[in-house]
Amino acid sequence: MKLIIRWAVLAFAMWIATLVVPGITVHGHLTTYLWVALLFGLVNSIFGSIIKVLTFPVSLVTFGLFLFVVNAAMLSLTARWSEKLDVSGFWSAFFASIIISSITTVFKATQQKPVQY
Repeated sequence: MKLIIRWAVLAFAMWIATLVVPGITVHGHLTTYLWVALLFGLVNSIFGSIIKVLTFPVSLVTFGLFLFVVNAAMLSLTARWSEKLDVSGFWSAFFASIIISSITTVFKATQQKPVQY
């Protein structure tokens, strides 16, 4: 059940990114956003994990800010593999990755159970 909710939150975050960031377009409606979110999640979990491990030293030096660049690259890769998602350039993907990462991080933080002592 948690996986389906996280998938829906990712689709919602992509919808918000398409509203806010010029240059990011999803051609379709709710099912299309769900499809693009599924594809982005798969690309990010498979390739993103490998890239994040390989670029760990750079991420460490930049205090984690380089992870937005990795996420932007994964978003661009998703756009390349999907006909339903268009990303016009690096900066559009970069700002969209910041929005998507922020929304999903806030959601994950609200789902954490508080530690009881």
